[in-house]
Amino acid sequence: MIEYNRYSWWKTAFSWRGTALSRIAGRVLLFTLYAATVQLAYIAGVGFGLFEHVFGIDPVAHSVLGSLLGFLIVFRMNASNARYWEGRSSWGQIINSSRNLVRIGSEYSKDSQELAGLVTGYSICLRRSLQGLRGSEDTELYLSEEVRKSVDSFGNSPTAVTAATSSWIADRYHAGVFNEVIVRQLEEQLSKIVDSQGACEKIQKTPLPFVYVVMVKQLIVAYLLTLPAVLCERCGWWSPLLMAVVSLGLFGMEEASVEIEDPFGTDDNCLDMQAFTLTIARDAGQLARRATKRSMKVQPTVSESALDLHSKSSNPYQLVQQ
Repeated sequence: MIEYNRYSWWKTAFSWRGTALSRIAGRVLLFTLYAATVQLAYIAGVGFGLFEHVFGIDPVAHSVLGSLLGFLIVFRMNASNARYWEGRSSWGQIINSSRNLVRIGSEYSKDSQELAGLVTGYSICLRRSLQGLRGSEDTELYLSEEVRKSVDSFGNSPTAVTAATSSWIADRYHAGVFNEVIVRQLEEQLSKIVDSQGACEKIQKTPLPFVYVVMVKQLIVAYLLTLPAVLCERCGWWSPLLMAVVSLGLFGMEEASVEIEDPFGTDDNCLDMQAFTLTIARDAGQLARRATKRSMKVQPTVSESALDLHSKSSNPYQLVQQ
């Protein structure tokens, strides 16, 4: 995700990074050359009486196709933006529920570091899963060897961590550390995390219908192929320039909707899931550290020092691990 100054109009307008220009430049150039070729053919053929029934298409009739195309592209952009915002909202729910889970669990148990590690390890596994990666990489500081082996064996790695978290809650319930009310609250927050994970996976695994996507692309091509026949008689050599502007708008909007359709990728405009996982790691670590200090009321232990190190370290993944 690109951070930008929304009030800097000129700087934003002339940006290159994060725009669709790099992906559509070839198509825009191709159709501009096509318009120039049609204009040249029109000028050459006028003197010989050729192309009388080809050029000079009624612009009103052609604008009907343009209006339909504009409606379809806007609808496609709105659908992609809805998917993008749903993905961001789901991650917001994951962050909030992670805070609540660690906050409640750490207040009523003495091993809050393990819970903080499970929650942070889950967020990392979810981020990797949404990006098409498997395995327990980047979780060495947070998850035990047993949990990491479970993650590597599961088809859905975040599910392995949520199962380990449920086991952590159940163990403390059977040991008499948690009562039924606390267990219910913890499991409620964990269920919200799993529901949000499902929403993210729905977006990732369900693209827009192929038939609709193809129709938009076909109509763009049909519109641009017939546009020079409308412009060449009326606009002369301005028609290639107008073609460049129109194709830039159509291809640009369509390509922008394609990029944000999957908000979990690694493109510049995708959600910054790295920042989300770091937020969870920071908050979980600080909540666990606070609970440990309150329960012990003594000099910081090795585990607490590790928690302190997380909030001060330049390494974003140097978190709590006892």
